[in-house]
Amino acid sequence: MNFVETPLKDVYIVEPRVFGDQRGFFMETWNRETFRAAGFDLDFVQDNHSRSARGILRGLHFQTQHTQGKLVRVTSGEVFDVAVDLRQGSPTLGQWFGVSLSADNQRMLWVPPGFAHGFYVTSEYADFLYKCTDIYHPASEQTLAWDDPTVGIEWPVPAGEAPQLSAKDAEGLDWDTCPRFD
Repeated sequence: MNFVETPLKDVYIVEPRVFGDQRGFFMETWNRETFRAAGFDLDFVQDNHSRSARGILRGLHFQTQHTQGKLVRVTSGEVFDVAVDLRQGSPTLGQWFGVSLSADNQRMLWVPPGFAHGFYVTSEYADFLYKCTDIYHPASEQTLAWDDPTVGIEWPVPAGEAPQLSAKDAEGLDWDTCPRFD
């Protein structure tokens, strides 16, 4: 696997080795020893799978308790995946990074605890899978507003359109009231 640094401290694009032929392909998406050798000592406790249609935006989610690191990937379709640094004292606090993840490019993104995370579906639909380092804790789940002007994420939403949001995501916190992590 290839671990590619991003402009955000501690966020990495993960490029697995893909072995393909006329029958299809094989790739290893998680191996504790491979990640450990690259400096990531991770213990995943939960796997999640969501399916979303074009134009749906999920996020930007985080938990104030049971903070989750996430290893995310797409198995069908394509998304624009985003992480926002919420770590107080981080040199990249308040900065965002976005990357296209798709079934075709087979990239993954490592989003450590202390980040808000979300994605926007750019294909007809997308299957989004993610491994989490802690349990889902709905009582502490928060949402940073997807369109907060201070953060200024450049989502690939077509001109004249608005993303489809859940009620919770439509009520996201602005940057000034959003909790930070130590």
